[in-house]
Amino acid sequence: MPYQSVDNVTMFYRLEGSGPPVLLLHGMGSCADDWFFQFPALVDRYTVLAVDLRGHGRSAAPPAPYTIAGMADEVAALMVALQLDLAHVVGLSLGGLVAQSLAVRHAERVRTLVLVNTFARLRPRGLRGWWYFLKRGVALLTGGVEAQAEVVARGVFPKPEHALLRQATAERLRANNPAAYRATMRAVVRFDGRRDLARIAVPTLVIAGVEDTTVHLAAKEALAAGIRGARFEAVPNSGHATPLDQPEVFNRLLREFF
Repeated sequence: MPYQSVDNVTMFYRLEGSGPPVLLLHGMGSCADDWFFQFPALVDRYTVLAVDLRGHGRSAAPPAPYTIAGMADEVAALMVALQLDLAHVVGLSLGGLVAQSLAVRHAERVRTLVLVNTFARLRPRGLRGWWYFLKRGVALLTGGVEAQAEVVARGVFPKPEHALLRQATAERLRANNPAAYRATMRAVVRFDGRRDLARIAVPTLVIAGVEDTTVHLAAKEALAAGIRGARFEAVPNSGHATPLDQPEVFNRLLREFF
């Protein structure tokens, strides 16, 4: 198993292929396995790096506090250690926050930016949005990570045909270190990248699952509007995990954009 110690955090990573680097950053409570369908589609042309962010998957879970900026610094340090320079950076949800921070704090490492079902500032929209996050909070407080795993997995993959994806997601979420998960959640809630959007100077693609019930479409539209020249792509019949529920469409968008 490939591990690298950076900034006193041991990080797990998966590195395959050859060619220009592509960096894949997963969502909250998940890991590099978020990109199961992307590796086969990219490794023929690219060196593909997927990491487990601190407190996730097989990476170490140091004590709180966690910050998005700190996660971005650790990813940049990993790229240096692996001798990877300019990369196409793809971030899903939490990974999209880290990707934004990477593009601002370590612009010399970012060739292009793909932000998937993410935001510059977390603000639930309408009663439905607040109810979803209230359910997540109550589940976490009363039943811990295991209880919240069921709420999140069903929200991300609500359709009957997504049963296997829903089950795999729930298992991944249940495996989280509870303290690290709470620390990550606090980092997400505190993140505000709105003022930094104008500093992002690389070609950017914002991908939005139209049926996403976790991040409202308006937040993704605002994200694209805040980045000069950003392209916006809405994916029908897709929820919060577009790389998993619409992999063929998603992979085509990546390859065309790269």
